[in-house]
Amino acid sequence: MSYAAYPSLRDKTVVVSGGATGLGAEFVRQFAAQGARVGFVDIDALHGEALAAEIGPSALFLPCDVRDVGSLESAIDDILHTFGPATILVNNAAHDKRHSIDELDVDYWNDRMAVNLRHQFFAARRLAPVMRAAGGGSIINLGSISAHIDLVDLVGYITAKAGIEGLTRTLARELGGDRIRVNCVIPGWVMTERQLRDWVTPEADAQIDRNQCLSDRVLPADVARMVLWLAADDSAMCTAQNWVVDGGWL
Repeated sequence: MSYAAYPSLRDKTVVVSGGATGLGAEFVRQFAAQGARVGFVDIDALHGEALAAEIGPSALFLPCDVRDVGSLESAIDDILHTFGPATILVNNAAHDKRHSIDELDVDYWNDRMAVNLRHQFFAARRLAPVMRAAGGGSIINLGSISAHIDLVDLVGYITAKAGIEGLTRTLARELGGDRIRVNCVIPGWVMTERQLRDWVTPEADAQIDRNQCLSDRVLPADVARMVLWLAADDSAMCTAQNWVVDGGWL
């Protein structure tokens, strides 16, 4: 099948967090295929380096733990130095490790906020003046269907993902005067390699069948195409919104 090409993405500099595997890796590949320069960070150096080598000179990988805000900001600075001003940010890094309420002590709670929510604000804040100087930009935050459906053993993750929707609304208002758009993409249950390996059991598969309107499974490319559109000038008047890609679950 043929999908849209976006001339406004060509030669743009894009920053993606959590870009080494899964959804993030699909974002990196698809932005590069549009002719963009993509700098991406991830804690997984092995897969990140392999992906950058696969794509070539238009991709730059920097190992980074997004829980370390100083390291994240430094990595963004390195991307800007290499590729020039970035006008597109995809805040994707996250970790959905299961946990019970009783396991959540203060340190682990703070860790769940740091890996799933906090870095999105600080990455956006670091790039806001760059986008302002460029005349505008697009920030795309990755939320989750988990904040809207009946899941358990994920209270820290779900709380953080719900917070992303609030962060999106307030950043859109704060930055809109500088023509910086901020949107939230809410994927459904996406069939990444990790999800298929660890969580998509026959029972989970039956749950998806019961809840989605569409019988097909949501793939990383389905979410990436929404992200591309929100990054491109085609969505120039779209901001402060949640964009759901879930096969009709919600």
